[in-house]
Amino acid sequence: MQIISADAAARLIEDSWTIIPGGFGCCGHPEAITAALGRRFRAEGRPRNLSLLFAAGSGDRCGRGLDHLAQDGLVRRAIGGFWGFTPRLGAMAVAGKIDAHNWPQGVISQLFRATAARLPGVLSRVGIGTFIDPDQDGGCLNATSQPGLIRRMEIDGASLLFYPTSSINCALIRGTHVDEAGNLTMEHEVSYQDGLAQAQAARNCGGIVIAQVAEVVARGSLRPQDVRVPGSLIDYVVVADEADHPQTYAEAFNPAYVEAGLAGAPRARPIPLERRVVARRALEEMRKHPGALVNLGIGIPSEIGLVAHQAGYDDFTLTVESGQFGGIPASGLSFGASAHSQALIEQSAMFDLYDGGGIDIAFLGFAQVDSAGNVNVSHFPGKTPGIGGFANISRAAKRQVFCGTFTAGGLDVDFADGALRIRREGRERKFVPHVPKISFNGGMAARSGQPVTYITERAVFELNNNCLKLKEVAPGIDIDRDIVGQMGASILIGNNVREMDRHLFE
Repeated sequence: MQIISADAAARLIEDSWTIIPGGFGCCGHPEAITAALGRRFRAEGRPRNLSLLFAAGSGDRCGRGLDHLAQDGLVRRAIGGFWGFTPRLGAMAVAGKIDAHNWPQGVISQLFRATAARLPGVLSRVGIGTFIDPDQDGGCLNATSQPGLIRRMEIDGASLLFYPTSSINCALIRGTHVDEAGNLTMEHEVSYQDGLAQAQAARNCGGIVIAQVAEVVARGSLRPQDVRVPGSLIDYVVVADEADHPQTYAEAFNPAYVEAGLAGAPRARPIPLERRVVARRALEEMRKHPGALVNLGIGIPSEIGLVAHQAGYDDFTLTVESGQFGGIPASGLSFGASAHSQALIEQSAMFDLYDGGGIDIAFLGFAQVDSAGNVNVSHFPGKTPGIGGFANISRAAKRQVFCGTFTAGGLDVDFADGALRIRREGRERKFVPHVPKISFNGGMAARSGQPVTYITERAVFELNNNCLKLKEVAPGIDIDRDIVGQMGASILIGNNVREMDRHLFE
């Protein structure tokens, strides 16, 4: 193990290498190293034509993380799960400037392990019936992306997708401390991510491993039980300044994310009325299943934990795909962390649990829903946030609840005199005749018997025989004007539509 500067680490990267840039979205990214890599390219025009493989692409939506690498000529190909925190790299994908692919986040996490084991790839049910399926787009994000990377296979009468591994030249990982023998800990990181599998993958492919840490400590001072990546797997270490080693892109360090025995409520954050209503109504669904093991996705679903805490309800275990069990998941640029969590496992292990149907009920966001109950979360006009872990979670959860506002882009509501008022409608309709890309296949869910609910601030729908059926409306909402008149999707309206409970709005 050799201690080097971030700039020296950047100089190790060669043209046409395939690298794994570590991190989980807005948490745990080796910021100093990718920033140095971006600086080197601006100064020297090298390295060129890199290939990136990432599960949840790291960034702050404002230029940090993988967006340091969003420069013409630096990246040739990117295969990623979630792109939402890296808008500049995403824009290059949309514009066809790079060979870009969107694969399920959980599959990519599992690919790191498969690569370490020198297996040809991962077989998975995840992605069938969505834009990832070769029968649709094959996960390609633009017309110039190389087709055919993902293949459909039939095994014992079941359709599976085969996702291939690739040879890794370099893994960029991150930890808290490293001792003089290179052993790495993660006690101040919000999750373990896939650091061990990524390091093993690079090493077993003959590549190098560069670790960013906050501090080097004496040899023998670390408990072996605390070491997450053994020193024999790490070639180089970069000791980062505090500014380049934040716990999340929103918080330099929050002890609630890593220390045991802390009491009290998480840091308060204001929740707009429309998001609060959706989160409260979602909590009612969770109350129907006491003791449930639950997944909360990014966006409005991440507010449910705080709303449950405020309501004093705790008969459930919340999980986040980063590996968190229990506690109260963070939101925004700290998503992936949880305050006062009970346990932490590696991301790939969490997705093993998800893929096998271990989640009782999942709460995920939506961008668009169509008449057949299909959901799009991955493709918007001019940008591609990607599907992330959505594909894994929504496919296998025993019950699926989608949470979102009814319209988007400037929606403004209030609640007065016992009625919800739409002061300004959103510019974008989210309920459409047909989604442009399928992230969740409503027909497959209906055939499998998976119960599906769609919650908004003014209406609740359920998937009923491949159709959306209106079940509840908010007090003061006119069905014809405020629901049917603001959606392109067709719906069923039964005779027993009930009013949403007024306490949700107070």
